[in-house]
Amino acid sequence: MTMLKRVIFASVASLAVAGPGLAQTDMPFALDWQFEGPAAPYFMAIENGHFAAEGLDVEITAGQGSLDAIPKVATGAYPVGFADTASLVKFLDQNPDAPVTGVMMFYDKPAFSIVGRKSLGIEAPKDLEGRVLGAPPPDGAWAQFPVFAEANDIDVSQVTVEPVGFPTREPMLAEGQVAAVTGFSFTSFLNTTRLGVPEDDMTVLLMADYGLDLYGNVIIANTDFARENPEQLTGFLRAIAKGLQDTVNDPEAGVDAMVSRNPAMDKDLEVRRLELALRDNIMTDWVRENGLGGIDEARFANSLEQIAVTYDFVNEPDASRYFDGSYLPDDGSLMVQ
Repeated sequence: MTMLKRVIFASVASLAVAGPGLAQTDMPFALDWQFEGPAAPYFMAIENGHFAAEGLDVEITAGQGSLDAIPKVATGAYPVGFADTASLVKFLDQNPDAPVTGVMMFYDKPAFSIVGRKSLGIEAPKDLEGRVLGAPPPDGAWAQFPVFAEANDIDVSQVTVEPVGFPTREPMLAEGQVAAVTGFSFTSFLNTTRLGVPEDDMTVLLMADYGLDLYGNVIIANTDFARENPEQLTGFLRAIAKGLQDTVNDPEAGVDAMVSRNPAMDKDLEVRRLELALRDNIMTDWVRENGLGGIDEARFANSLEQIAVTYDFVNEPDASRYFDGSYLPDDGSLMVQ
Protein backbone atom coordinates (compact mmCIF):
# COMPACT_ATOMS: atom_id res chain seq x y z
CA MET A 1 0.00 0.00 0.00
CA THR A 2 1.52 3.31 -1.08
CA MET A 3 2.29 6.24 1.22
CA LEU A 4 1.39 8.55 -1.64
CA LYS A 5 -1.42 11.01 -1.00
CA ARG A 6 -2.74 13.42 -3.60
CA VAL A 7 -4.52 16.64 -2.88
CA ILE A 8 -5.77 19.46 -5.11
CA PHE A 9 -4.03 22.80 -4.80
CA ALA A 10 -6.09 25.19 -2.73
CA SER A 11 -4.47 28.42 -3.82
CA VAL A 12 -3.70 30.22 -7.05
CA ALA A 13 -0.12 30.73 -5.89
CA SER A 14 0.41 27.00 -5.49
CA LEU A 15 -1.11 26.36 -8.89
CA ALA A 16 1.22 28.91 -10.43
CA VAL A 17 4.23 27.16 -8.98
CA ALA A 18 3.34 23.56 -9.74
CA GLY A 19 1.38 24.02 -12.94
CA PRO A 20 -2.35 24.11 -13.72
CA GLY A 21 -4.30 21.07 -12.56
CA LEU A 22 -1.25 19.24 -11.19
CA ALA A 23 -1.83 17.29 -7.98
CA GLN A 24 0.69 17.82 -5.22
CA THR A 25 2.46 14.79 -3.75
CA ASP A 26 3.18 14.70 -0.01
CA MET A 27 6.73 13.43 0.41
CA PRO A 28 7.94 13.51 4.05
CA PHE A 29 11.72 13.28 4.37
CA ALA A 30 13.42 11.74 7.43
CA LEU A 31 16.84 13.17 8.31
CA ASP A 32 19.51 11.34 10.29
CA TRP A 33 20.13 14.19 12.72
CA GLN A 34 19.09 17.64 13.84
CA PHE A 35 18.53 20.74 11.73
CA GLU A 36 22.18 21.79 11.43
CA GLY A 37 24.24 23.48 8.73
CA PRO A 38 24.80 20.45 6.46
CA ALA A 39 21.01 20.01 6.11
CA ALA A 40 20.70 23.43 4.44
CA PRO A 41 20.30 22.15 0.83
CA TYR A 42 16.99 20.46 1.69
CA PHE A 43 15.59 23.59 3.25
CA MET A 44 16.81 25.69 0.33
CA ALA A 45 14.87 23.34 -1.95
CA ILE A 46 11.77 24.26 0.06
CA GLU A 47 12.60 27.95 0.40
CA ASN A 48 13.35 28.50 -3.28
CA GLY A 49 10.42 26.48 -4.57
CA HIS A 50 12.32 23.57 -6.13
CA PHE A 51 10.16 20.90 -4.50
CA ALA A 52 7.01 22.83 -5.33
CA ALA A 53 8.10 23.09 -8.97
CA GLU A 54 8.20 19.28 -9.03
CA GLY A 55 4.68 19.08 -7.58
CA LEU A 56 6.01 17.94 -4.19
CA ASP A 57 5.07 18.99 -0.69
CA VAL A 58 8.09 18.03 1.43
CA GLU A 59 8.13 18.13 5.22
CA ILE A 60 11.53 17.47 6.81
CA THR A 61 11.77 15.62 10.12
CA ALA A 62 14.87 15.60 12.34
CA GLY A 63 16.45 12.26 13.28
CA GLN A 64 18.40 10.73 16.14
CA GLY A 65 21.39 9.11 14.47
CA SER A 66 22.80 7.43 11.37
CA LEU A 67 20.46 4.43 11.68
CA ASP A 68 17.31 6.37 12.49
CA ALA A 69 15.91 6.94 9.00
CA ILE A 70 16.51 3.42 7.66
CA PRO A 71 13.69 1.56 9.45
CA LYS A 72 11.40 4.57 8.96
CA VAL A 73 11.82 4.27 5.20
CA ALA A 74 11.92 0.46 5.14
CA THR A 75 8.55 0.24 6.91
CA GLY A 76 6.99 2.83 4.61
CA ALA A 77 6.47 5.40 7.35
CA TYR A 78 8.54 7.73 5.15
CA PRO A 79 9.09 7.36 1.40
CA VAL A 80 12.56 8.97 1.54
CA GLY A 81 15.26 9.57 4.14
CA PHE A 82 18.93 10.26 4.79
CA ALA A 83 21.27 7.67 6.29
CA ASP A 84 24.85 6.46 6.59
CA THR A 85 25.76 4.15 3.71
CA ALA A 86 27.65 1.59 5.82
CA SER A 87 24.70 1.40 8.20
CA LEU A 88 22.36 0.83 5.25
CA VAL A 89 24.58 -1.97 3.94
CA LYS A 90 24.54 -3.73 7.32
CA PHE A 91 20.78 -3.24 7.72
CA LEU A 92 20.08 -4.81 4.33
CA ASP A 93 22.48 -7.67 5.02
CA GLN A 94 20.45 -8.47 8.13
CA ASN A 95 17.08 -7.65 6.50
CA PRO A 96 17.55 -8.68 2.85
CA ASP A 97 13.88 -8.32 1.94
CA ALA A 98 13.49 -4.80 3.37
CA PRO A 99 12.15 -2.42 0.68
CA VAL A 100 14.80 0.27 0.98
CA THR A 101 17.87 1.29 -1.03
CA GLY A 102 20.22 4.21 -1.64
CA VAL A 103 19.24 6.40 -4.60
CA MET A 104 21.51 9.48 -4.38
CA MET A 105 24.95 9.58 -2.78
CA PHE A 106 25.18 12.89 -0.94
CA TYR A 107 28.35 12.67 1.15
CA ASP A 108 30.92 11.51 -1.38
CA LYS A 109 33.33 11.37 1.54
CA PRO A 110 32.16 10.41 5.03
CA ALA A 111 32.94 12.78 7.88
CA PHE A 112 34.65 10.01 9.89
CA SER A 113 37.85 11.53 11.25
CA ILE A 114 40.60 11.59 13.82
CA VAL A 115 40.62 15.08 15.34
CA GLY A 116 43.68 15.94 17.40
CA ARG A 117 45.91 18.73 18.57
CA LYS A 118 49.31 19.62 17.19
CA SER A 119 50.50 20.75 20.62
CA LEU A 120 49.79 17.22 21.86
CA GLY A 121 51.82 15.69 19.05
CA ILE A 122 49.12 14.81 16.49
CA GLU A 123 49.80 15.81 12.89
CA ALA A 124 49.75 12.49 11.02
CA PRO A 125 48.15 9.05 11.51
CA LYS A 126 51.30 7.40 12.89
CA ASP A 127 51.44 10.09 15.61
CA LEU A 128 48.67 8.22 17.43
CA GLU A 129 51.21 5.63 18.51
CA GLY A 130 52.27 6.27 22.09
CA ARG A 131 49.35 8.61 22.74
CA VAL A 132 45.81 8.49 24.12
CA LEU A 133 42.88 8.36 21.71
CA GLY A 134 39.42 9.21 23.05
CA ALA A 135 36.69 7.17 21.37
CA PRO A 136 33.00 6.84 22.24
CA PRO A 137 32.19 3.11 21.80
CA PRO A 138 29.07 3.74 19.63
CA ASP A 139 30.87 6.31 17.45
CA GLY A 140 30.75 5.69 13.69
CA ALA A 141 34.31 6.95 13.21
CA TRP A 142 35.58 4.63 15.93
CA ALA A 143 33.93 1.72 14.11
CA GLN A 144 36.14 2.48 11.10
CA PHE A 145 39.36 2.85 13.10
CA PRO A 146 40.64 -0.69 12.37
CA VAL A 147 40.47 -0.01 8.62
CA PHE A 148 42.11 3.40 9.07
CA ALA A 149 44.85 1.88 11.25
CA GLU A 150 45.54 -0.91 8.77
CA ALA A 151 45.70 1.49 5.81
CA ASN A 152 48.19 3.72 7.64
CA ASP A 153 50.36 1.03 9.22
CA ILE A 154 49.46 2.11 12.77
CA ASP A 155 50.55 -0.30 15.50
CA VAL A 156 47.29 -0.34 17.47
CA SER A 157 49.02 -1.98 20.44
CA GLN A 158 50.88 1.31 20.85
CA VAL A 159 47.68 3.39 20.95
CA THR A 160 45.96 3.83 24.30
CA VAL A 161 42.23 3.93 23.64
CA GLU A 162 40.16 5.75 26.26
CA PRO A 163 36.39 5.07 26.03
CA VAL A 164 34.66 8.43 26.39
CA GLY A 165 31.09 9.67 26.23
CA PHE A 166 29.88 11.94 23.45
CA PRO A 167 29.35 14.89 25.85
CA THR A 168 32.89 14.57 27.29
CA ARG A 169 34.78 13.81 24.07
CA GLU A 170 35.75 17.34 22.98
CA PRO A 171 36.12 18.74 26.54
CA MET A 172 38.70 16.01 27.24
CA LEU A 173 40.54 16.94 24.04
CA ALA A 174 40.42 20.63 24.93
CA GLU A 175 41.76 19.89 28.42
CA GLY A 176 44.56 17.69 27.08
CA GLN A 177 43.31 14.50 28.73
CA VAL A 178 43.44 12.83 25.32
CA ALA A 179 45.62 13.77 22.35
CA ALA A 180 42.98 12.99 19.74
CA VAL A 181 39.41 11.75 19.38
CA THR A 182 37.35 9.89 16.81
CA GLY A 183 34.36 11.77 15.46
CA PHE A 184 32.76 13.65 12.60
CA SER A 185 35.24 16.15 11.19
CA PHE A 186 33.04 19.24 11.29
CA THR A 187 31.51 18.35 14.67
CA SER A 188 34.59 17.52 16.75
CA PHE A 189 36.65 20.29 15.17
CA LEU A 190 34.07 23.00 15.86
CA ASN A 191 33.17 21.71 19.32
CA THR A 192 36.83 21.77 20.36
CA THR A 193 37.60 25.23 18.99
CA ARG A 194 34.52 26.60 20.73
CA LEU A 195 36.10 25.43 23.98
CA GLY A 196 39.04 27.75 23.37
CA VAL A 197 41.54 25.62 21.45
CA PRO A 198 43.07 27.71 18.63
CA GLU A 199 42.24 26.51 15.14
CA ASP A 200 45.91 26.41 14.17
CA ASP A 201 46.47 23.88 16.97
CA MET A 202 43.91 21.50 15.44
CA THR A 203 44.60 18.54 13.17
CA VAL A 204 41.75 16.91 11.25
CA LEU A 205 42.61 13.59 9.62
CA LEU A 206 39.65 12.82 7.37
CA MET A 207 39.72 9.04 7.06
CA ALA A 208 38.60 9.26 3.44
CA ASP A 209 41.90 11.03 2.70
CA TYR A 210 43.86 8.26 4.41
CA GLY A 211 42.73 5.04 2.77
CA LEU A 212 39.06 4.75 3.74
CA ASP A 213 36.96 4.10 0.62
CA LEU A 214 33.60 4.17 2.38
CA TYR A 215 30.93 6.54 1.17
CA GLY A 216 29.14 8.82 3.61
CA ASN A 217 25.44 9.59 3.88
CA VAL A 218 23.04 8.72 1.10
CA ILE A 219 19.47 9.62 0.18
CA ILE A 220 17.43 6.45 0.64
CA ALA A 221 14.01 5.53 -0.74
CA ASN A 222 11.35 2.94 -0.08
CA THR A 223 11.62 0.69 -3.13
CA ASP A 224 7.86 0.09 -3.31
CA PHE A 225 7.28 3.84 -3.39
CA ALA A 226 10.07 4.30 -5.94
CA ARG A 227 8.65 1.66 -8.27
CA GLU A 228 5.16 3.17 -8.11
CA ASN A 229 6.28 6.82 -8.28
CA PRO A 230 9.50 7.03 -10.31
CA GLU A 231 8.85 10.53 -11.69
CA GLN A 232 8.14 11.95 -8.24
CA LEU A 233 11.32 10.41 -6.83
CA THR A 234 13.42 11.75 -9.70
CA GLY A 235 11.83 15.17 -9.20
CA PHE A 236 12.68 14.99 -5.50
CA LEU A 237 16.33 14.26 -6.29
CA ARG A 238 16.46 17.02 -8.90
CA ALA A 239 15.08 19.52 -6.37
CA ILE A 240 17.73 18.50 -3.84
CA ALA A 241 20.47 19.03 -6.44
CA LYS A 242 19.11 22.50 -7.14
CA GLY A 243 18.92 23.21 -3.40
CA LEU A 244 22.55 22.18 -3.08
CA GLN A 245 23.57 24.53 -5.90
CA ASP A 246 21.74 27.38 -4.17
CA THR A 247 23.52 26.51 -0.92
CA VAL A 248 26.95 26.41 -2.57
CA ASN A 249 26.20 29.82 -4.08
CA ASP A 250 25.12 31.31 -0.74
CA PRO A 251 25.81 29.24 2.43
CA GLU A 252 24.45 31.96 4.71
CA ALA A 253 21.12 31.91 2.91
CA GLY A 254 21.10 28.14 3.33
CA VAL A 255 21.39 28.47 7.08
CA ASP A 256 18.83 31.30 7.10
CA ALA A 257 16.35 28.87 5.54
CA MET A 258 16.61 26.76 8.70
CA VAL A 259 16.64 29.49 11.35
CA SER A 260 12.86 29.82 11.50
CA ARG A 261 12.62 26.07 12.03
CA ASN A 262 15.31 26.03 14.73
CA PRO A 263 15.22 29.42 16.53
CA ALA A 264 17.93 28.35 18.98
CA MET A 265 20.40 27.88 16.13
CA ASP A 266 23.79 29.60 16.35
CA LYS A 267 23.87 30.95 12.80
CA ASP A 268 27.61 31.67 12.61
CA LEU A 269 28.44 28.21 13.95
CA GLU A 270 26.11 26.48 11.48
CA VAL A 271 27.41 28.47 8.51
CA ARG A 272 30.91 27.29 9.42
CA ARG A 273 29.73 23.70 9.89
CA LEU A 274 28.02 23.86 6.50
CA GLU A 275 31.10 25.28 4.78
CA LEU A 276 33.27 22.50 6.21
CA ALA A 277 30.79 19.82 5.11
CA LEU A 278 30.58 21.30 1.60
CA ARG A 279 34.35 21.45 1.30
CA ASP A 280 35.28 18.07 2.78
CA ASN A 281 32.29 15.78 2.27
CA ILE A 282 29.84 16.96 -0.39
CA MET A 283 31.53 19.06 -3.07
CA THR A 284 34.56 16.86 -3.61
CA ASP A 285 36.73 16.90 -6.73
CA TRP A 286 34.98 13.72 -7.90
CA VAL A 287 31.54 15.32 -7.55
CA ARG A 288 32.59 18.47 -9.37
CA GLU A 289 33.87 16.36 -12.24
CA ASN A 290 31.22 13.63 -12.36
CA GLY A 291 28.16 15.23 -10.80
CA LEU A 292 26.24 14.74 -7.59
CA GLY A 293 24.58 11.52 -6.58
CA GLY A 294 26.38 8.71 -8.39
CA ILE A 295 29.03 6.26 -7.23
CA ASP A 296 32.29 4.86 -8.55
CA GLU A 297 31.58 1.13 -8.83
CA ALA A 298 35.17 0.03 -8.16
CA ARG A 299 35.38 2.24 -5.08
CA PHE A 300 32.02 0.99 -3.84
CA ALA A 301 33.13 -2.62 -4.24
CA ASN A 302 36.29 -1.86 -2.25
CA SER A 303 34.22 -0.12 0.42
CA LEU A 304 32.25 -3.33 0.92
CA GLU A 305 35.53 -5.17 1.48
CA GLN A 306 36.50 -2.55 4.06
CA ILE A 307 33.15 -2.93 5.84
CA ALA A 308 33.90 -6.66 6.03
CA VAL A 309 37.05 -5.91 8.07
CA THR A 310 34.88 -5.02 11.07
CA TYR A 311 31.58 -6.70 10.14
CA ASP A 312 30.74 -10.33 9.36
CA PHE A 313 28.31 -10.40 6.45
CA VAL A 314 25.42 -12.84 6.79
CA ASN A 315 24.86 -12.84 3.03
CA GLU A 316 27.17 -12.35 0.07
CA PRO A 317 27.51 -8.56 -0.44
CA ASP A 318 25.59 -7.32 -3.49
CA ALA A 319 26.35 -3.71 -4.45
CA SER A 320 23.22 -3.45 -6.59
CA ARG A 321 21.07 -4.13 -3.52
CA TYR A 322 22.48 -1.14 -1.63
CA PHE A 323 22.40 1.53 -4.33
CA ASP A 324 20.21 2.17 -7.38
CA GLY A 325 21.18 5.19 -9.45
CA SER A 326 18.41 4.75 -12.02
CA TYR A 327 16.22 7.44 -10.42
CA LEU A 328 18.83 10.17 -10.71
CA PRO A 329 17.83 12.98 -13.11
CA ASP A 330 19.68 13.08 -16.44
CA ASP A 331 18.98 16.70 -17.36
CA GLY A 332 22.29 18.16 -16.15
CA SER A 333 20.96 19.30 -12.77
CA LEU A 334 23.44 17.03 -10.97
CA MET A 335 26.42 19.01 -12.28
CA VAL A 336 26.65 21.22 -9.20
CA GLN A 337 29.58 23.65 -9.19
